[in-house]
Amino acid sequence: MPADLSYSEFAIVWCAVASAYVIFSIAGFGTALVASPILAQFVPVAHIVPLLALLDFFAAATNLARDGRHAEVAELKRLVPLMMAGSAVGAAVLLYTRPDILMLMLGIFVIAYALYSLSGLKPDTRFSAGAAIPFGLVGGMFSALFGSGGFLYSIYLTGRIDDKNRVRITQSTLIGMSTLTRLVFFVAAGVYANTGLLLLAAMLATAMLCGVFVGRRITLKLTREQFIRVVNVVVLVSGVFLLLRYFS
Repeated sequence: MPADLSYSEFAIVWCAVASAYVIFSIAGFGTALVASPILAQFVPVAHIVPLLALLDFFAAATNLARDGRHAEVAELKRLVPLMMAGSAVGAAVLLYTRPDILMLMLGIFVIAYALYSLSGLKPDTRFSAGAAIPFGLVGGMFSALFGSGGFLYSIYLTGRIDDKNRVRITQSTLIGMSTLTRLVFFVAAGVYANTGLLLLAAMLATAMLCGVFVGRRITLKLTREQFIRVVNVVVLVSGVFLLLRYFS
C-alpha cells in the first residue's frame, strides 16, 4: 500500500481506475476524463498524468496483443504521421502562446457535434479519407496541449469504419502510440524515478486489466448503433470537461 493512501482511499482510487478503463476499452479513450477528478482527491496532481500515461500504454498494448489483427492499418498510416505533426504544432503553441481559447473552441465544437450525432436528425454519413488531415492534425495538437485528443480520432474512425471492434482496436492503438511519446518524455525527465509512483501504477494494474476485460465484454454485446451512441456520450462529456477546464 502506498504510504500516503489508507486502505479505504486506495479502494476508491482502484474503483475509479477500473471504471475509467471500462470506458477506455469500449471507446478507446476517456481514462483521464473519468479517473482524474477522483485521483486528484488522493494522489498528487503532478503524478496523475504520468500514472495514467503508463496505464494507458499498457492497456493499449493489452488490447493490441489480443485484437491487433482487427486494427485498420490503412487508417493508422493516415493518422499517425498527422498525429505526430499535430503534436509538434501543439508543443510550439504551448511554448509561444496561451492555448486557452483553443480549448474553448474545441469544447464548443465537440459538444455541438456530439449533440447533433445523438439527436438522430442526420442519416449515417461516412467521412472521406481526406478528413484524416484535420482530425489527425487537431487531435495531435490537442493531445500535446491538454492531453486530450482521443475523442477527435474517435469521431473520425466511427465515420470511416463500420465494424465497432475495428474502431475500438484502431482507436486504442492510436492512443498507445500517442502515449508512448509522453512516456519517453517522462522517462527522460526522470519522472518515473519516483518509486512511490511506480508502486501505485503496479498496484493499479489490476484495476486497469479488470476494466479492460469488462469493457471488451460489454463492447462485444453492443450493436454498432449502441456502440456509436456510447462513444458520442463520452465525446459529449469530454467537451463539457474541456469547457469546465476553460472556465475554472
